[in-house]
Amino acid sequence: MEGHCQCGTIRFTTPLPSPQALYICHCTECRHQSSSTYGMTAVFPYFPLTGALSTYSRPNPNVVTKGFFCTNCGSRIYHLHIDKEGREAADVAVKAGCLTGLGREMMRGAVHIWTKSAVVDIPEGVEAYEEEPPDGSFSGEK
Repeated sequence: MEGHCQCGTIRFTTPLPSPQALYICHCTECRHQSSSTYGMTAVFPYFPLTGALSTYSRPNPNVVTKGFFCTNCGSRIYHLHIDKEGREAADVAVKAGCLTGLGREMMRGAVHIWTKSAVVDIPEGVEAYEEEPPDGSFSGEK
């Protein structure tokens, strides 16, 4: 998939033609980060970004979340997790709004997480978790 930041300075191609997973996160951290009612990420195997980037790291109970941003427009492109031993995760969470070609059909498989913090209705029949899914990257209150 092709992707870019809002201003187009950062452009990238994902290593796979579609995400391995899609998450719609309703936690307060993702709502603040996205300035919206939820954050949406598409998981891909790790790939490097190049260009005018800045990072912001935020500690969580078991990992550090390192976000990558365009220094020109400020768009968050993706984030990855770093464990307590300093190892980066094998995958990245691309902000879904950066992707071209992410359509309704793909979105039907999105998993809703941290729904206990949701401020919008969760569609009936979707896979959803009040907190982290069973294979989540960290545990603790969000």
